[in-house]
Amino acid sequence: MSEEASAGEASPSAMIDEKIRSLGDWRGVTLARVRALIHEADPDVVEEVKWRGVPVWSHHGIICTGETYKKVVKLTFAQGAALPDPAGLFNASLEGNVRRAIDLPEGVALDEDAFAALIRSAVALNATRARR
Repeated sequence: MSEEASAGEASPSAMIDEKIRSLGDWRGVTLARVRALIHEADPDVVEEVKWRGVPVWSHHGIICTGETYKKVVKLTFAQGAALPDPAGLFNASLEGNVRRAIDLPEGVALDEDAFAALIRSAVALNATRARR
């Protein structure tokens, strides 16, 4: 589902708002903060909802998803294996050839500057691939 909602359907942004509200705990707070950081790093990001309600942020392709589990908020970068990660944010899904993820458990702070750089790198990579 793209940013445009059809008649009678909530927009993806509204659906993400509702997901954040419905969590009602640290996971909602974390997802909301990450979402704000993504929008700050890429004001042209498009919000989508896929796979039974998973928030997805895209720009020339998927940047990352925001899944919520009992013990972590998982940010999976679609092309994470191809991205520079000098701050070592990726801490999950490291064995794959394509994706990489950041698992954020309760109380763990995210390096916001490094995260913004990762978002911008993902957008740049997507743009390069889109031009091909």
